[in-house]
Amino acid sequence: MIKTLLRQVRQYKKASVLAPIFTGLEVLMEVLIPFVTASIIDKGIEAGNIHQVYLYGGIMLVMAFFSLMFGILAGKYAARASSGFACNLREGMYENVQTFSFSNIDKYSTAGLVTRMTTDVTNVQNAYQMILRIAVRAPLMLICSMVMCFFISARLSSVFLIAVVFLSAALVLIMTKTTKIFNQVFRRYDDLNASVQENVSAIRVVKAFVREDHENSKFQKAAEKLYRLFVKAEGILALNNPIMMLVVYGCIIALSWFGAKFIVVGDLTTGELTSMFSYVMSVLMSLMMLSMVFVMITMSAASGRRIAEVLEEKADLTNPPQPETEIPDGRIDFNHVHFSYKHGTGEETLRDIDLHIQSGETIGIIGGTGCGKSSLVNLVSRLYDVDAGSVCVGGKDVRTYDMEVLRNQVAVVLQKNILFSGTILDNLRWGKEDATEEECIEACRQACADEFIERFPDKYNTWIEQGGSNVSGGQKQRLCIARALLKKPKVLILDDSTSAVDTATDARIRDAFAHKIPGTTKLIIAQRISSVQDADRILVLDNGTVNGFDTHENLLKDNKIYREIYEAQTKGGGDFDQAPESGKGGAQ
Repeated sequence: MIKTLLRQVRQYKKASVLAPIFTGLEVLMEVLIPFVTASIIDKGIEAGNIHQVYLYGGIMLVMAFFSLMFGILAGKYAARASSGFACNLREGMYENVQTFSFSNIDKYSTAGLVTRMTTDVTNVQNAYQMILRIAVRAPLMLICSMVMCFFISARLSSVFLIAVVFLSAALVLIMTKTTKIFNQVFRRYDDLNASVQENVSAIRVVKAFVREDHENSKFQKAAEKLYRLFVKAEGILALNNPIMMLVVYGCIIALSWFGAKFIVVGDLTTGELTSMFSYVMSVLMSLMMLSMVFVMITMSAASGRRIAEVLEEKADLTNPPQPETEIPDGRIDFNHVHFSYKHGTGEETLRDIDLHIQSGETIGIIGGTGCGKSSLVNLVSRLYDVDAGSVCVGGKDVRTYDMEVLRNQVAVVLQKNILFSGTILDNLRWGKEDATEEECIEACRQACADEFIERFPDKYNTWIEQGGSNVSGGQKQRLCIARALLKKPKVLILDDSTSAVDTATDARIRDAFAHKIPGTTKLIIAQRISSVQDADRILVLDNGTVNGFDTHENLLKDNKIYREIYEAQTKGGGDFDQAPESGKGGAQ
């Protein structure tokens, strides 16, 4: 974990080295100042020598100035190193997430990834800054102050050694209890973020069903769990201060009592006793700072492990050593394909799929919920890999292609249509970054999106809110289809992508496909038979297996499931999504 995290320091190594160096110089100046103060008292004030007062006073001012400058430089470089480290961690995680396959992403919740990139990184950043500054300053100050105390008076120094042992034991006990609590805190952060994300993304549903009180109650429970954990941890940490004060005042009283006796018998000077007070306070404060460093490091260790998990995650799908970079045509072959989302569990989503589709064919795909329709088409663009068998595009196994080349030529319009904040043109150019406005308009004509875009005051420069919240479901679907068409793909997959448009618009879109992109292979998943009945062939899936693969007319005569869906829909009284007697299978 530590190696994984430290690799992200990269260009901030110099700042990470300079910060502790300047911190060490700052400590050196601070340790010497009380020693000079003792000389002012003993050689200047008590001796009545004003020149010595000026001399040592001047030296002390110079040392204080250098201490200040070293402190400023140490703080500057520590801030630069920790902030840069945090920036690299976020960028490293984000870049790695972009390489994830769907199976990798399935391991992490969205809320969990957000927490790792925000709260967890902030914790590690704060810990790193404390390591560069306080974790260097406190031990150095502790050691140097103890050395100076023993140098002044070994006998008197033994007085506060007892206090140091007592304070150390108390701090270890406090740290042990708090670190266990902090390990639980970050799991609660995930729950809290998940609650917020779910509520905001589904706010229309919440309001439509008047469930605000329920959502408030759910969030309150998550917030209260986090609150109780923090109160418990902070309540224990609060003991630091009173214990520290007890030890400090005890040391002051003991030093005053024994120090006065040593001065009377001539074993100690007034200046040396004054210095002892300063050094003892430095020792005790260093212990207090170290305790806070250990608490912060322990707390951030849980965050560090969560960050390292994302950074170390390897994408399940990678390019072959010498990938194919040219897709000849839009032929698709499923050669006895078996597939499951959890490999090795025996729960197959698709079983022995053997299909052969010619380039330019339009294939309709229909079946009940959970029969494997989406799983099937996800294999064509290699969003997942098969367990057995092979999926070929253009006569070659998809695993032999460069994934960027493959996905540029296999355009997918998924069930959940996503638009990004920006203009309509910005969203369309996700399909082709350098597309001209004329190309975007033509793609929108093919997707029947131009008719509503032209009604907007700003037309193609109309601003789309995050998630496409300011356009309807049907409009969003048509924009996503247009975005896919801009790629001019060899294979176009529509995963129930016209479900929100009316049947007349659906028919116009299919007609445009037939005339405008005849050479493109089209796979159309639909719940309405009217959306696929004009396809060259229709695939009927049932429980992850091929139940039928033929024309509309032949399936009506020979396929029971297809006929039941057709009759249910044409009579207007059935479920469009599932055949009355179709089997139930794995995830769609």
